[in-house]
Amino acid sequence: MEVERAGSLHKHELAEAMEVEQEGLVEHQPLEQDDLNFEKWKPKPKPKRTLHEKIDDLKTYLWNAETKEFMGRSGKSWSLILLFYSALYIFLAAMFAGCMCCLMWSISPYAPTYNDRVMPPGLTMSPHVEHVAHGFDIAFNASDQKSWKKYARALEAHLKPYDDKVQERRNIPCEGNTYFMQDDLEESAERKACQFKRSMLGECSGTHDKDFGYSKGKPCIIVKMNRILGYLPGQGTPVNVTCGVKKGSTEVLGDVEFFPSNVFNLRYYPYYGKLRHVNYSSPLVAVRFSGVQSETQLHVQCKLNGKGIINDSATDRFLGSVSFTLQVGA
Repeated sequence: MEVERAGSLHKHELAEAMEVEQEGLVEHQPLEQDDLNFEKWKPKPKPKRTLHEKIDDLKTYLWNAETKEFMGRSGKSWSLILLFYSALYIFLAAMFAGCMCCLMWSISPYAPTYNDRVMPPGLTMSPHVEHVAHGFDIAFNASDQKSWKKYARALEAHLKPYDDKVQERRNIPCEGNTYFMQDDLEESAERKACQFKRSMLGECSGTHDKDFGYSKGKPCIIVKMNRILGYLPGQGTPVNVTCGVKKGSTEVLGDVEFFPSNVFNLRYYPYYGKLRHVNYSSPLVAVRFSGVQSETQLHVQCKLNGKGIINDSATDRFLGSVSFTLQVGA
């Protein structure tokens, strides 16, 4: 019995060894030449579709008569999508409208809520027909009307709202040199404004000399401060204007005259905004250069002077001052 069992076990081990040897032979069997042809493994190109087939597919996509689908969706699916997006955009619109209502309710249309960072006023001038890199340019020959007519026309247009009859109709006469405070009125009440008649500008008013001195070689310019709501210039002391050459001798500029004076009267302040100060007219200062050296280009600067005024800013050349070139020919 033991001999038979030993023989049977030997036969079983021999069979397993032969199977392992056969598997090894199969693994190391060389590939056939047909197996090395990789072209047969590449995907076969799809047949080209005709234009008619493409149009038929597009029509089917737009409307499938068998499934009753439009662009791949049934009527129920499209209804749910439209319902969802309609609800979404209605909600967003309502939320935006609510935010705007809260914002408009919380602010006043007459005065800004926060104005603690408002800069001091800037200074602007007229005429400003030609704007160059360093400011404005005024160059003309007194004997050539075409060279200075544009400046006279610009000044006339600027002073039109200051006509005496217009000011008498719109505004009230005022006297004194103190702030015209009207804070005791209701917030929405219209504020009164003081008259500023162009006749107050004397030789630069354009009423006696329609050419504003340009035909005589004595040009006029007009300067004014920018409007700032609620601003009280000078802190109780009037702000004045001075003009001079930026470089060189002051003699080349000659006499400089100011009309009605070189001071911005306090009775024109504060400014209450365009909704309440409907007919407000900013005060003006006219500057006349009556003795300019001819055929010389001058770099002129006019600047504000007073408490709280900044006129030497390195970043804003119009803050408290304005610069221009002036050249008068014979």
